[in-house]
Amino acid sequence: MSTTQCNLVAQGFQPGSCTVTTRGRSLPACEATLRQHNGMPERLIHSVHLSRPENYLSVYQSGCNMSCKKCHSWRFSQEATGDWMSPSEIMKHAIAYEKQVTLWEPREKATAWHAHDTCRCCGSCVLYGIRPQGCPGILEPNQIILSPQGYGPARNILAFTGGDVTCRPDFYGLCTQGVKERTRLWVLIETNGYGLTPDNLNLLKESGVDAFWLDIKAYESQHHRWLTGCDNVRILRLPEEILARGFVLEVLSLHIPGLVEAEELGDIAGLLAAVDSTIPFTILAFFPEYRMTDTRPPTVTEMLQAYKNCKDRGLKKIRLGNLGVFIKSQKDLEALEAELDPDAF
Repeated sequence: MSTTQCNLVAQGFQPGSCTVTTRGRSLPACEATLRQHNGMPERLIHSVHLSRPENYLSVYQSGCNMSCKKCHSWRFSQEATGDWMSPSEIMKHAIAYEKQVTLWEPREKATAWHAHDTCRCCGSCVLYGIRPQGCPGILEPNQIILSPQGYGPARNILAFTGGDVTCRPDFYGLCTQGVKERTRLWVLIETNGYGLTPDNLNLLKESGVDAFWLDIKAYESQHHRWLTGCDNVRILRLPEEILARGFVLEVLSLHIPGLVEAEELGDIAGLLAAVDSTIPFTILAFFPEYRMTDTRPPTVTEMLQAYKNCKDRGLKKIRLGNLGVFIKSQKDLEALEAELDPDAF
């Protein structure tokens, strides 16, 4: 497909790093994972299920407009695999899921961040009848159900995750309209941000999308381009643009030793704090995957320093994630408990 057919180019922007493989061919993600079938748009979807620890219905998409070297979904985001689904089929999944919902959240909690407020997904209350130390103590055992990724509640949220072709927003818009017409679910898009141009944001707003989980890969442009194949100038403006349109926003970034470390994560936090100091920000610990299997995970000391740097920049809601990657001993856990706010992990 030539760049003249690219929706980003048509709007005056550079195309993404969006080549994926399918049946031995290399194609732009939008061409490999979007199609018209019997007059209806369809998207290549890897799977749809209740995910943990987010505790919402996740639609795992094939194909992506970035080629991240650290991608943990590369088996279906960089290689186009899955089943073709129309907006009406996504709506059917939403209708079925709504019947399973055990926790009704307000719109301002239509995030992965707020899942942590009510459940730690250990399953102890169901399996053993015991609430462990650290349990929020909010939910009853009958609100905890089993899904493919473990125990937890089912919150009234549908999320698009995995790959990302928000550069072609029409499919997301049609899905959201159907979900909103037939259910009481909030709609969240997990995104790298590259496809969220002003026009595309406006379309998604008009369609009824509620929230974004924005993955800011790096603050330094050279780091971002090395990681993803794309520039990040527009992405760094997105927190302000997203909030200005009334969306709910949360942000995440990975601590990647030797690349995106504590100082750079502090810069991202400072950018967010300048927009709104209450934007929820999750610092995830990197773990080796895809084309970065030789890069080590961060240590507990490095994660602590990143947390402190972000807090010093004025951001109020900071949480560490992928705890099992860097907590290796009781000593590590005690170090976190001594240094962090109680709700930071």
